[in-house]
Amino acid sequence: MVKIFCGASAATKERALAVLGVGTQFGLALAFDRTQESEPDIIGIDLMARAGFNPRQSIQLWKRMDEARGPRPPEFLSTHPSPQTCIEDLRKRISTALPMYKQARLAGKKPRCS
Repeated sequence: MVKIFCGASAATKERALAVLGVGTQFGLALAFDRTQESEPDIIGIDLMARAGFNPRQSIQLWKRMDEARGPRPPEFLSTHPSPQTCIEDLRKRISTALPMYKQARLAGKKPRCS
């Protein structure tokens, strides 16, 4: 990279900087966006459990959403995590959400949704 900037033409330097910009966009910015997009799922499973909904059902929801969607870009090119990543994150959170769910049910929270 140092060779590109030492003695290279202006056009070569410009191309190198453009490549760096694209690399930064894909390597850092999109990964940050995916992290931000995963947070609502975790908050949602906790809220769902506190309201008396079984948090295990969040995984079924994501599986159905994944089946209903068409083709999508690879995760590294997307601002959103893949459904598989969402499902894995939710699976990891279930052990935290289940006690909240049990407490809500003991408190009489039994949502009736059709």
